[in-house]
Amino acid sequence: MRQPNLNSLRMFDAAARQLNFRLAAEELNLTQGAVAQQVRRLEADLGVQLFYRNARGLALTETGRSYHAPVRRALALIDEATQKLRPENTRVTLSVTPSFASKWLVPRLAAFARAHPDIEVQVMANEGLANFQSDGVDLAIRQGRAPFAESLHVELLAPLELHAVCSPGFAAELGPIERLEDCIAQPLIQDGHNLWASLFEDAGLTARRRFIQFNQTALAMDAAAHGQGIALAPRLLLNVEFEHARLVELWRDTRANQGGYYVLYPRERELDPARDALINWLLAEARATQAEP
Repeated sequence: MRQPNLNSLRMFDAAARQLNFRLAAEELNLTQGAVAQQVRRLEADLGVQLFYRNARGLALTETGRSYHAPVRRALALIDEATQKLRPENTRVTLSVTPSFASKWLVPRLAAFARAHPDIEVQVMANEGLANFQSDGVDLAIRQGRAPFAESLHVELLAPLELHAVCSPGFAAELGPIERLEDCIAQPLIQDGHNLWASLFEDAGLTARRRFIQFNQTALAMDAAAHGQGIALAPRLLLNVEFEHARLVELWRDTRANQGGYYVLYPRERELDPARDALINWLLAEARATQAEP
């Protein structure tokens, strides 16, 4: 029997409380695969089965149930001891995607620094999900759709509001684009969320060309700005592009409940003044962005 590492115990604890690898992954800001793999490794190290896996989710074995209670208490003691070592926190670590950072956050962050010169914001920009525990992340902003894990406090930053956009020069050569169907024959630029494909599937349509594919929304927007086709982008990220006439709107998805951008943090953590100030500023800036024409 090998001694388990702390990360695998945290993942086991989350999975044992959620009884679902996806919800445990959301709580920890990790991928579902990473959590499932670590739990399997923990079971192998201990030489016991901790969960029953079935189509509806997870169930603790008797061994898993008896193991979870002391593990949960031990993790709580570690977190409590660590918190007591920390001085009053004036640094906030914010996890975002590179596209959100470059297209929305970075152009506005200086305003927060002027309003709160005593608060240091450390931005971690990664496509993958950061870990609230091991990576020291305080807050995360992610594009998604509710419901999220019950262990996470969730605040809607902005609805998704997808817009089909292209360069002014490209738009001048197009005919009218008034419906999704009008986009079928055009060169379409898609990011890692594969939203063009989802829209067409929901509408029972098929694109007539292969998508131009990028893994990041910002890259898809930049390609559209360079006249390579039509990108689908969230309204929240488009203000600067519209202001500088790099992109123009052709069509927008008017369906409701298509998800959005959310501010996430663990419910078990009390908000300190620095994190509370950053959240309030983010929400106010997002409201102002949506109010802009």
